[in-house]
Order: sequence, then C-alpha cells, then structure tokens
Amino acid sequence: MNGNRKTLLPVLGSIVGLSLLVAGCEDYPPVDAEQQGFRGVAMEHVTNPRTVARLKARNQMPEPLERFEAEGDLASEVYENVQVLGDLRETEFLRLMTAITEWVSPEQGCTYCHTDNLADDNIYTKVVARRMLQMTKTINSKWDNHVGETGVTCYTCHRGHPVPEEVWHRDPGPKQARGMTASSAGQNIAADAVGVTSLPYDPFYTLLQQDNAIRVASNAALPRGDNPVDIKDTEETYGLMMHMSGSLGVNCTFCHNSRNFSAWDESRPQRTTAWHGIRLARELNNTYLEPLKPVFPEDRLGPLGDPSKVNCATCHQGVHKPLFGAQMLKDYPELNAVK
Repeated sequence: MNGNRKTLLPVLGSIVGLSLLVAGCEDYPPVDAEQQGFRGVAMEHVTNPRTVARLKARNQMPEPLERFEAEGDLASEVYENVQVLGDLRETEFLRLMTAITEWVSPEQGCTYCHTDNLADDNIYTKVVARRMLQMTKTINSKWDNHVGETGVTCYTCHRGHPVPEEVWHRDPGPKQARGMTASSAGQNIAADAVGVTSLPYDPFYTLLQQDNAIRVASNAALPRGDNPVDIKDTEETYGLMMHMSGSLGVNCTFCHNSRNFSAWDESRPQRTTAWHGIRLARELNNTYLEPLKPVFPEDRLGPLGDPSKVNCATCHQGVHKPLFGAQMLKDYPELNAVK
C-alpha cells in the first residue's frame, strides 16, 4: 500500500498541477459568439463579457455641454487671430472651446494652448490644435464612407489626454549584427504592434503612410515588372491585419469570409469601411501630422525624428465602433464643415 501511495502521489500532483494550469488559461465567464455570416464559414464575432465590461469603461462618452442660442458677433470679430472657427457666433465659439479643453487638457486648462494674450501663436500646442481642428472638419465632411453619420470630435482620439494614448512613430527596431545577419526583414521581434507575432514589427510606415499595396496574393506565379508584390509584402499585410484585429477587438471574419478571404463579393460591408479607413489614416498622417514636424519640440518627436501619427487604435481603442458608436458630432455640429 505504501508503495502504491508513493507511486500515486506524483501522478495526483501532476493532475492537480495540470488542472490549475488549464483553469488559469480560461478567462471566465465563457465567451459569447454572434453568427455574422453563412453557417459553416466560421463568420462569428467572439466576445468575452469581462473584456467588454473593461472596454465599456474605457469608451465612455462625456455628457455634452448645454447648448445656447447662437448669439453675439462672429468669433473672428470678437477675438484676434481666429483662423478656423471664426464663422461661429460668440456663444457657439466659447462652448466649443470649453468642450475642447475638457476633451484634450482637463488638468492643464486653457493655458495648455493659450497665454494671457489669446492671439499669441508662440505656444506650439495652439498651432497644432488649429491644424487638428481643420483635420477633424475634413474627416467629418469628406470621409463619411468611414465615419458615417457618427463623425469624430477631439475626444474620439484624446479621451482627456493632451496626447492620444494610441499613436505611433517610426520604429528603428533593434540593433542588427553585420554580415549575413544584418537584416531580419523586420521579423521575429514579437512586437505589440503586430500582436506579438513574428511578422514585420512596423507595418504602419509602409502601409499607413506610404501608398503601398495591401494584399496577400500576387497576380502571377513569379515576381516580375507588373507584379511587384512578394512574400514580404504579404507578411506586412498580415501584420497590419493583426493590428486592425486588436485595435477593433474583432477577428478576421469581422470583414472577411473564411471560405474565400480575398473575394470582395463574399466579404461583409465592414471590409469596404476598413478599406476607406486605411486611406483615411494615410491622408491624416501625410497631410496633417507629418507636416507638423517643424512645429513640435524635440521631446515630442519619435526616435527617428517624426511626429506622432494615427493608426486604427487611435480612434477605436479596442472596439469596432469608437466609443461604441456614440454620436458626439450631433452635439457639436460646428466640427462638421470645412472652412
């Protein structure tokens, strides 16, 4: 009996240890699955109730400020150097300025962008904020094929922080050895940007700033002049897809049909929305953010000297509709038209 007991103890210990390990891997409560396509093609949106609860806490929309009648003179007539919102009446202008302060710099207050002389442009944050207002108006008036009627405001990205939490700079990567091992093609770094995979660690510069093809299948069997897409391009595409999946809290089948990933006519409408979102990010990075490099102080630039830029996570922050689809723009229509 003693011999059997000695034999059983290690076995029982292993079983208990394995049970604890398996239990530790489970994230209770059980996940929910919503079918979004034809049965048998694995088009399901999988969510974890505990994760959803955390995301809801992170994506709370602030209460809109009380609206007043549009009264008073135009802001451009009351204040000096109002270059973007000068067409608003004074009451509209002051309400929007108050909201922007709460959205972007609630702790710093108005002095984050202004001196005692409100017309002064010597604080770089005021110059940046002016350009960001122009950017916001462009998104809301030009990119409705991505943002729909929901639109965006400063809060969509900032969430009460002077610098949005989800931005990116060009990544220099780790130091490389010389000779045959001088280049790893950006792989095997296990970067957060690509879901801690071995895919190329920085898909943002090539795909969300440069106008490169985003595809995983070539047009021909071998590389040639009219078929420049190669395996490296495919891997960068997958890296961007990993980022999009994590940024929106969805899996591949949120946009793609698992039966035929490349077929547009078998994909969900969300794939078209995402297509426009990629082009939107490129325009914002190239037209509004990269040109601000001379304005930012050195400590606001990345390791390669570039300013902060946007990717999918900047707005979405873990959910497929920023702020779970809350329509902030309807309470601040002043941010809609390009002026």
